[in-house]
Amino acid sequence: MREYRAIYSSMVISWVGDYLSRAAVTVLVYQQTRSVLLSAISFAIGYLPWILLGPVLSALGDRYPHRRVMVVCDVFRMSLTAVLLIPGLPTPLVLLVILVASLATPPAQAARSAVMPLVVGRERLTLAIATNTTTGQAAQVVGYLIGATVAVGLDPRAALALDVCSFALSALLIALRVQARPAAVAPSQRRHLLRETAEGFQVVFGNEVLRSIAIVVFTVIAFVVVPESLAASWAAEAAPDGTSQGLAQGLIMAAGPLGYVVGGLIFTRLVPAERRWRLLPMLAVATPLVLIPTLLNPPTVVAAALILVSGMTQGAQMPALNGSFVLALPASHRARAFGVMNSGIQTSQFLAVGITGLLADHVKVPTVVGGWSVAGTIALLVVAASWPSRDKFLAAERTAAPVAEPTG
Repeated sequence: MREYRAIYSSMVISWVGDYLSRAAVTVLVYQQTRSVLLSAISFAIGYLPWILLGPVLSALGDRYPHRRVMVVCDVFRMSLTAVLLIPGLPTPLVLLVILVASLATPPAQAARSAVMPLVVGRERLTLAIATNTTTGQAAQVVGYLIGATVAVGLDPRAALALDVCSFALSALLIALRVQARPAAVAPSQRRHLLRETAEGFQVVFGNEVLRSIAIVVFTVIAFVVVPESLAASWAAEAAPDGTSQGLAQGLIMAAGPLGYVVGGLIFTRLVPAERRWRLLPMLAVATPLVLIPTLLNPPTVVAAALILVSGMTQGAQMPALNGSFVLALPASHRARAFGVMNSGIQTSQFLAVGITGLLADHVKVPTVVGGWSVAGTIALLVVAASWPSRDKFLAAERTAAPVAEPTG
């Protein structure tokens, strides 16, 4: 599993660097402008490539060898992040550099997702995905903590320098430890990039099994992100005192990721694969269902406990859904399909945060979270009622190209 260890290490380093950079850039922009709005824009701008160009950029992961795509994207982001180390850059230029650098994220992530089945094999795929996703939650916490601490305590550019080093180390690991493989789409089979991108949408939404997984993932994500996105306002309503407000916000924000990690590890390691599949529709419905009691405006500790349980159900289902999605995908379309999925996830989060944020300007946050969860439960009950049978999942896996077993 030498290749997997290299990819995993590279992924963790890149993730920590990404979150570290986001925290540092928000501090840098705020120090330069004293504008909360511009600081928030500097944080959110990294999502724009996924929403606007994610599927198109992800198609590059199928056009070119996966290893080459990952290395080039790391070097590209390293070089542009290094530009931010120059003192005195105007804020508009800082925002432009962040935007351009983030264009490399979709193809890099799509290529990594596409190569994972070839590295770990069919039997270990779900466990590898669970490990990756739970590690991602931890990397987010560590990256934000280090980035904010270094940026505020020392200098934002010191934190950005660490991000530059993280990209360099990630690229080196991939270049030296990951096997070279041909591109999923041979040069003779390439067509216009937009046509290849459209094929990614056709693969995902033209297949009943893949379409069902996509709908569940987009819907679940749209409802679990809300407590975290409204945590600051929720805490301000629940605990006007500054000290208790900070604690309340921390509990609300940490509960979901913590539950995700716990749920993913327990479910993947202790529940047999066949039972996992049977439980998926129920877990999807349970994710927003357990948040409905927030309508009663419970104490912060109770609300955090509900969010923790919701996070556990999400962590339990996502690795299994991701594994089933990969196994039902043709090898030639994996990167493009993951680009479609990641763009859909970013868009569903963006819409959910925007809609509930507008509602929370007029209604108490617990009412918004509880009412939003009622809508999510109803939507997922409808989706669960039409969940494909196990035979359809197995047929989709047989139709897809076989997943190669790991070589070492």
